[in-house]
Amino acid sequence: MVRMKDIAAELGVSVSTVSLVLNNRDQGRVNSAVAQRIRDRAEELGYVPNLLARGLKTKRSHTLGLLADRVATVPFAGPMLAGAQRAAWEEGFLLLVIDTGGDRRLDTPATQSLLQRDVEALVVAADFHREVVVPPVPASVPTVVLDGWPDDPDSADGVVPDEVGGATAATEHLIAAGHRRIAMIGVAGDTYVAARLRRAGYENALRGAGIQPDPDLQVEAPDPSSRSAVPAAEALLTRPTRPTAIFCFSDQIALTVSQVASHHGLRIPEDLSLVGFDNQQYVADAMIPGLTTVQLPHDAMGEWAARRVIARIRGETDDAPVVERIPCGLVERSTVAPPAADPSAPIERTAP
Repeated sequence: MVRMKDIAAELGVSVSTVSLVLNNRDQGRVNSAVAQRIRDRAEELGYVPNLLARGLKTKRSHTLGLLADRVATVPFAGPMLAGAQRAAWEEGFLLLVIDTGGDRRLDTPATQSLLQRDVEALVVAADFHREVVVPPVPASVPTVVLDGWPDDPDSADGVVPDEVGGATAATEHLIAAGHRRIAMIGVAGDTYVAARLRRAGYENALRGAGIQPDPDLQVEAPDPSSRSAVPAAEALLTRPTRPTAIFCFSDQIALTVSQVASHHGLRIPEDLSLVGFDNQQYVADAMIPGLTTVQLPHDAMGEWAARRVIARIRGETDDAPVVERIPCGLVERSTVAPPAADPSAPIERTAP
């Protein structure tokens, strides 16, 4: 491994001069021609700074810890990690990741393991938008919850998608296409806070257009998966007067609706318009026609989380902890069209 003293010996300069140049502290202190010779020779020899040694001297590791929940199996984890890693890299930090696989018993020992490696801040990434119990960390270690909010609002920052805004935009898109009988398939129970927020956005958009939300057009699936939504889709599409459009809690539910609609001889979007939520590429892009949906901003949330803790490390902000809401953009594909002339026409069931 090439060391500073090797470069100094070759060029006949002091080690301190080489150190000033390679740490970018040579301005006005080292002759520019000498500095360029040092940089050129360091590159030729393949010099790589010893960050461990530098960290021991400066008491800085330039490392962020990321405690992840099921990072390998949740489809949204990749973009969140990519956003956090990109931001960390641009700011000169390394991202060290530990995945607990959803085992709450591992949260504290995993956090301790990260702290033992001198991480300067902690990012706690949730597997879906929810409240997160933040593991205990020293007050000197800034912490942010990614895709959630902390159980103790004074303990950490948080960053979440603007679920209400995304659902409002999706419903307004259907209204702009001329729809008024717009149904929603949500998710039952209290597990998913997004279910409540997306329903609020849906109802806000309807009321904003002078449309009173119809309880008969609001049904729920047991969970966001595709097959669980079959009864909900059947209930809507076999009504005497069916909806002309459906806003779905997730892309997977939208996929199920399209399959049930096809079974009933309905074409999308000619007979039924459809909007999902999530923009899961393996669903939204794979559907025929392509699914109009709402993009969850996982990459942007990951970036915000990393930049937030780095700003706290550097003392660039001492604001009280906040929960930042990142906008969700509408992704227009091909499942929305003006409503059919007669949405109450009888449905002809096709052969299975």
